[in-house]
Amino acid sequence: MDKVEIPRKTVYRLSVYQRCLLVLAENEVETVSSDALAKAAGVKSPQLRKDLGFVGQFGTRGLGYNVNVLSEAITVAMGMTSLQPVILVGVGNLGAALLRYSGFHREGFEIVAAFDLYPENVRLKEDSKVVLMGMDEMRDFVREKHVKMAIMAVPASSAQSVTNDLVEEGVQAILNFSPTVLQVPEKVVVNNVDLALELESLSYFVR
Repeated sequence: MDKVEIPRKTVYRLSVYQRCLLVLAENEVETVSSDALAKAAGVKSPQLRKDLGFVGQFGTRGLGYNVNVLSEAITVAMGMTSLQPVILVGVGNLGAALLRYSGFHREGFEIVAAFDLYPENVRLKEDSKVVLMGMDEMRDFVREKHVKMAIMAVPASSAQSVTNDLVEEGVQAILNFSPTVLQVPEKVVVNNVDLALELESLSYFVR
């Protein structure tokens, strides 16, 4: 059977459901209703059921979803059965903070290497297992290790050039913290995280 292509927006919502399920599991909750899970994820119940249809048939009327079974099914559907290797490009203040974030590993990602223009100025935690390298080593590492995902926290002025290098060596997905719009081939997915833009949108509701 051919693998069902999951829409991009559904993939995002599945990640949100997974986050909610992990919290429930940590609190030893065994089952959850569609209404409760939908409310926790900030969606309507029909939307949740439609999204989960891409994962499989789950849930028992009157009982809801088994938390661990549904979480495992989403993990498989998302291709997250093993840790996904990711590189970080740019280890300034923001990049260093991202390296200290413990949630990546919990969510199935492992930052295997970090690259910076001046690696000698970067101070990693003593217990850090992340390999720190110079930018001139990035292309070889990506190609040799078959890295497909990258987090980018470089200045806007160099973001496109770095992106070009990553794409040429096979990177297919980029989480971009640089405040600029990146031009990439159609096959490459870019998720932009513009902190200033997010604050700007929030300010509307404050006013």
